[in-house]
Amino acid sequence: MRSSGDGTVAGGPYPLHGSAVDPLAGRQGVSSAVGRTTAADSTESIGYRGPTACAAAGITYRQLDYWARTGLVEPSVRPAYGSGTQRLYSFRDVVVLKIVKRFLDTGVALQNIRAAVQHLRARGFQDLERMTLMSDGATVYECSSPDEVVELLQGGQGVFGIAVGVVWRDVESALSQLHGERVDTGETLVGHNPTDELARRRNKAG
Repeated sequence: MRSSGDGTVAGGPYPLHGSAVDPLAGRQGVSSAVGRTTAADSTESIGYRGPTACAAAGITYRQLDYWARTGLVEPSVRPAYGSGTQRLYSFRDVVVLKIVKRFLDTGVALQNIRAAVQHLRARGFQDLERMTLMSDGATVYECSSPDEVVELLQGGQGVFGIAVGVVWRDVESALSQLHGERVDTGETLVGHNPTDELARRRNKAG
């Protein structure tokens, strides 16, 4: 949906822009905590260290560090308290990191990406997996239905889009092969890497 200047809400894709009126801003009971939600693991039970988040999102550690220090994408599980502590990112944090990277690659201004991330954070990243984010290069739009995507395309506004569900699955696949960490115990969870398994079999055969 799109918000107008007088605060009323019209139908259609909603522009995720800092100056827009957010119709969801006043919703109560929406948690801002983000975490991996799978059948096997409860929310926020697993965190991922910076290098793992970088590998899954396809970004550099310098980008990760800059985005954390400037508040663009901060680790929701555990921030860095000093040189001796490690940031710990949730699954959804990593999804947002990859979304930010894709928007940057397509030329969307960082300030517009920041406004979009702030909007998503304000609504607790609810329904993130089913969302499509579109952009005309100047504004980022949230589309929650195929009709809204079509409306943007027909209006010449939507130049490209990101199906968040696809990003979600990409990140899930990448993280399944990398190491995670249990938030409650600090136990390292070793991902299943097919190349590691092949190496183990070769060593056993030799």
